[in-house]
Amino acid sequence: MGFAETFKALSDPVRREILTLLRGGRLSAGEIGAHFDMTGATISYHLGILKRAQLVFEAKEKNFIYYSLNTSVVEEVMLWLTELKGDGNDAQ
Repeated sequence: MGFAETFKALSDPVRREILTLLRGGRLSAGEIGAHFDMTGATISYHLGILKRAQLVFEAKEKNFIYYSLNTSVVEEVMLWLTELKGDGNDAQ
């Protein structure tokens, strides 16, 4: 995973909202799309970016594709940000 792709994916409010929705558990693309006033193709575009950034997992079951949050990538980003911030005792 590259942070550049992760931060690009997180830069869009629609993709951040999709991640927030997935916090509650896995959803199909149709269930995700029902929360937005946009085409299915646009939702697929956003999901593709989230997949490339490895922020979501995709699982195919019968005629549906379900998406779930990849918490390990989220944790890795949070750890990096925490380390970047430091503990406030760093010499300047």
